[in-house]
Amino acid sequence: MRFVLMLMILFCAMTVRAGDSVLVDDFEKGLDPAWEEKVFEGKTSYSVVREDSGRILCARSEGTASGLIFEKEIDLGEMPILAWRWRVDDVLEKGDARTRAGDDYAARVYVIFPHWAFWKTLSINYIWANKLPKGEMIPNSFTSNAMMIAVRSGPRKAGQWIEESRNVREDFRKAFGKEPPPVGAVAIMTDTDNTGGSVSACYDNIRFISDPVP
Repeated sequence: MRFVLMLMILFCAMTVRAGDSVLVDDFEKGLDPAWEEKVFEGKTSYSVVREDSGRILCARSEGTASGLIFEKEIDLGEMPILAWRWRVDDVLEKGDARTRAGDDYAARVYVIFPHWAFWKTLSINYIWANKLPKGEMIPNSFTSNAMMIAVRSGPRKAGQWIEESRNVREDFRKAFGKEPPPVGAVAIMTDTDNTGGSVSACYDNIRFISDPVP
């Protein structure tokens, strides 16, 4: 399904800074109204729930594909690191980032780089891969404008909260061979429309920071 191109058409926004980080959302006040839902094939269920550590955003997909997009302009020269934490209940047996039929993920976080000509908009997709080995980067099976990076892979750590951080500026250079423009938006998606599977995941504390997480 060609939702990757559709996700990447919108973006420019105000940036709110606090010290050496820019918070996208930690969900402690519920789902920020700045999140915009984009529906591609049925609605994935997204809801903020409370756990012992605080509030988190959880998603449940049953053959559906919709995502949430947060418009925010980020200068990667100042804040090159994207940090977040996530948890999946499992991966998708039929999922495979190398095929269109398998282009589904329990969890993914997008960074979107808009262009006035939307077909030139680029994105990096940080995925909890099904089969693609951890650390591999490949073009999305529908468009080379979106690069898929397997931050995690397989079911071994399913059910556990995992803290992540990625140097988006360096990933962009490796993916596209040039310096990145400003970030225009961040998106999250749990989707199973191509495989027809069912899966759940949770997300929390999405932010840009100036220095790597120790």
